[in-house]
Amino acid sequence: MEHQLSFSQEEYARKKKTTRRDKFLAEMNQVVPWAQLVELVRPHYPAGKRGRPPVGIEKMLRVYFLQQWYGLADEALEDTIYDSQAMRGFAGIDLGKGGGGVPDATTLLKFRHLLEEHELGRRILEKVNAHLTKRGLLMREGTLVDATIIAAPSSTKNKSGERDPEMHQTRKGNQWFFGMKAHIGADAASGLVHSVTGTAANVSDISQTHELLHGQEKVVHADAGYLGVEKRPEIIAGHSSVEWRVAARRGKIKAMEQSWVKDLTLGYEKLKARARALVEHPFHVVKNLFRHRKVRYRGLKKNTSQLEVLFALANLVIAKKRLLGAA
Repeated sequence: MEHQLSFSQEEYARKKKTTRRDKFLAEMNQVVPWAQLVELVRPHYPAGKRGRPPVGIEKMLRVYFLQQWYGLADEALEDTIYDSQAMRGFAGIDLGKGGGGVPDATTLLKFRHLLEEHELGRRILEKVNAHLTKRGLLMREGTLVDATIIAAPSSTKNKSGERDPEMHQTRKGNQWFFGMKAHIGADAASGLVHSVTGTAANVSDISQTHELLHGQEKVVHADAGYLGVEKRPEIIAGHSSVEWRVAARRGKIKAMEQSWVKDLTLGYEKLKARARALVEHPFHVVKNLFRHRKVRYRGLKKNTSQLEVLFALANLVIAKKRLLGAA
């Protein structure tokens, strides 16, 4: 027997214009490896043998991903799904058929805590990358390393009367920032992120380099903040055969006398910068498209877990044309 559409669904299906949200969600519906992610969460998800049966795993994943894509708080997400037929269709929610309403803010909170408790954010990133590797999109011969600051609220007007003790301030140029850092290792050929770590903002970029390498790369590209990385003991011990292409400091090049040597150095630095440019794409997706410019929770563990999911979803956005073309 065919599923009969509700009046709201039928009216929405007849509309002539396909919105950007419709198009984006239709693409994500195709490129996300739903079955693999459901099996990843299943061993940790409540069986629902007592009381009210739990919301389906795939539905919770879809709702949680909507939250990440549109940068919404728990309560705001619940309201937005009620208002948006496109989101309800994506999540498989039909308000008129008695098939279960929109998961409330408490249900979303419990699901997020489940992901954090079992470190499923990191495993979601790994599962997505295995999916991309299988399709030949993650080459692993070269790595780009970089970091970006994610701001945190600096106000003390809260319950505890203090700022998050796990966040710190740091100076970048002539400006001070308070928050955390997202450190990433990305594939040099595609720009897809394979490693993520989260630290306080005052932790140096170079100290996290060994955490961002998977061990198969032959070349690593980095900006001037990583100068001297090849001399660090953890790098010598585990990655001594890697070729490091680290940007030179601008002041050093400016101080050179005008000659063919300076021209060659500038040309080489431009080539290195062009190779490093791909690492900015995941940051653009997370900060500008997903609107994640400020931390949403207190503590590094919760925010790092969210960052791992955000970069996994950013990988799917970056690779969606190739995934859809292959399909």
